[in-house]
Amino acid sequence: MNLFPLALAGALALGAMTAQAQEVTVGVTTTGVPFTFVDTASQQPTGAMVDLAAAIAEDMGATPEFALTQFSALIPALQTGKIDLISAGMFATDTRREVVDFSDPVYSYGDALFVAAEDAGEYQIDDLAGEVVGAQIGTTFADQLQAKGIFSEVKLYDSLVDIMRDVKLGRIKAGFGDKPIIAYQVAQNPALGVRLVEDYEPMSVGNVALAVSKDKPELLSEVNAAIAAMKDSGELAEIFAKYGL
Repeated sequence: MNLFPLALAGALALGAMTAQAQEVTVGVTTTGVPFTFVDTASQQPTGAMVDLAAAIAEDMGATPEFALTQFSALIPALQTGKIDLISAGMFATDTRREVVDFSDPVYSYGDALFVAAEDAGEYQIDDLAGEVVGAQIGTTFADQLQAKGIFSEVKLYDSLVDIMRDVKLGRIKAGFGDKPIIAYQVAQNPALGVRLVEDYEPMSVGNVALAVSKDKPELLSEVNAAIAAMKDSGELAEIFAKYGL
């Protein structure tokens, strides 16, 4: 009996399984500067959470494949198996924990309030009662603003750039979003026509973490082991410092 074809078939199957095990598909967004964005020169995903995911994959002996996804579509993509991991500026909230598992925290921050550049007001959230404000769909900030019930409208947008445009043009009074992302974009591009309200007290401070499907506990364990090692070595802090975080 010639066993060579059987051995070859087994080797090919094992090789395919190994190749599959060595790839991890990571969902990232294009609008989360400096956490995740597309480099204009290389047209490749970059940012702190992209570098972090790449470092985690390397520690796992895997190759990351980045999938550009709208923020609001990240969790559905994870649930349907289109991606294996979310690495973005996403807070690990109790509501999200009902449908996905989160890694150990990697960064913490709160929301920011921004208004038109010529608006000199130093607002707190209650000062905006009765106004139209904007937030990005799918974010915790949008949920918190709607729950307050003090605004004439909370308009929901696909991206922070769209919110900034409407604030600049006076279509809405103010916008809310991730403070590191807004601070970075405003500093890099004054032409956006908006400014941070410096003395604003955030509604909450959250922990950023990576998300994994609930049916992949082994992957979550590997991610947490890699994060712990990077915290101990200082690599985690270096990654965020590279992007001014």
